[in-house]
Amino acid sequence: MDIEKGVLEKILSSSVEFKRLYEQHTELKHKVEDMNKSKFLSADQELEKKQHQKQKLILKDKMETILHQDT
Repeated sequence: MDIEKGVLEKILSSSVEFKRLYEQHTELKHKVEDMNKSKFLSADQELEKKQHQKQKLILKDKMETILHQDT
């Protein structure tokens, strides 16, 4: 999801729900990136990584829905 910086700042300041989703998405993004840095992940860690990725996609879809409602 590529959002123009000005549009992102506007929606973050005007929508509490979007801001909450964006913060959760960013947190999960960092967790997945950190897990990707590991050379080896246990089966539990792989499962956790996949769950984070799925949750990120769900959050992204919700944010896109909010964006399309505001435009």
